[in-house]
Amino acid sequence: MSGKTEFAPAEKITRRFLPEDLEVGNWTVLEPFFISLVNRKNESVPELLQWLYDLSELEAVIEEHAGWLYIRMTCNTQDKALTEAYTYFVEEINPKIAPYNDKLNKKFIAEPALKSLDSRFENHIKSVRNSILLFREENIPLQAQLSVKEQQFGEISGAMTVDVNSKTLTLQQAANFLKEPDRNLRDEVYHKIANRRAQDRERLDILFNELIALRTTYAKNAGFENYRDYKFVELNRFDYTADDCLNFHSSVKNCIVPVLNDFMQERKSDLKVPALKPWDLDVDPQGKPDLKPFEKGTELLEKSIACFAEIDPYFGLVLNTLKTKGYTDLDSRIGKAPGGYNYPLYESGVPFIFMNASGSLLDVVTMVHEGGHAIHSMLTADLECIAFKELP
Repeated sequence: MSGKTEFAPAEKITRRFLPEDLEVGNWTVLEPFFISLVNRKNESVPELLQWLYDLSELEAVIEEHAGWLYIRMTCNTQDKALTEAYTYFVEEINPKIAPYNDKLNKKFIAEPALKSLDSRFENHIKSVRNSILLFREENIPLQAQLSVKEQQFGEISGAMTVDVNSKTLTLQQAANFLKEPDRNLRDEVYHKIANRRAQDRERLDILFNELIALRTTYAKNAGFENYRDYKFVELNRFDYTADDCLNFHSSVKNCIVPVLNDFMQERKSDLKVPALKPWDLDVDPQGKPDLKPFEKGTELLEKSIACFAEIDPYFGLVLNTLKTKGYTDLDSRIGKAPGGYNYPLYESGVPFIFMNASGSLLDVVTMVHEGGHAIHSMLTADLECIAFKELP
């Protein structure tokens, strides 16, 4: 349960350090606030706390601005103006912010009052030390390149469509036919999806290789042998290591895969096919029709609100807030980036849920997953520092 006894809608943070009309996309306007924080003297715990609150406000405003650029771009990858606005921020504004972030991190760790901060700041201090450990000036332009190339994947994928039953569908929509009892139809649709992906195989292979090369260079610049080891530090994974993950993989291989193989043999027998094919893996083996829990994203949202409210009234009110503010984009459509996410908006206190729903049961799972993140985002909205709201 949430522990909330009454629902207070999240309120946009009151700016005390920044003007309300700050042009976040204008570096000339933004830079003086970074300079002010770098130069400020903090001679006591109250002064250090106020410095942290002002820094948190600056970060919240910038991250929300960048968040909306990303959200709008992923909602419509075919709108060049939205792509250009996002690209401008990651290529022109972020690279100027990065050196100041490093200076502010080093200033924070060197503060005499740091040791007097209470235990709430323990994880934040550890993550700041990680950021200092990882920062390299030469990685700043590489980060911009990585952001742009990662966006290109969404643009390529969002344009993919196939025609099924005289209708043009996104790949997510077409995938629903892989659950149909008609095996010939499943076969046909599977190959249509595969062939459409193959059309962009060369572009995606080139992009993938470029990302590997950039990420490897990025990691080695920071003193790591590979990008995986770099990311474990960057993601603040304090409680487990890459070796723990490899041990888990071995456990799955030894204990779970044999059970899965048995399930596959049962599926083959139930379907009465000589060999299981990729288009046989999603259909109900008993020949039952696929579940159709909803038609459109609006229905998915309404039903999710009702289900969440059954668990805890606060949970339902969280999703209803997103609905009221229009902070969701749920339906799959041509030109939309793939995947799903809950994007925290730290200044507003209300997150945005993005997904590619096509009427399947898996979409319900995705909605519950992202809705859980949304609840967490709103439960942490009134915490004093952005550092307390971010997950490791």
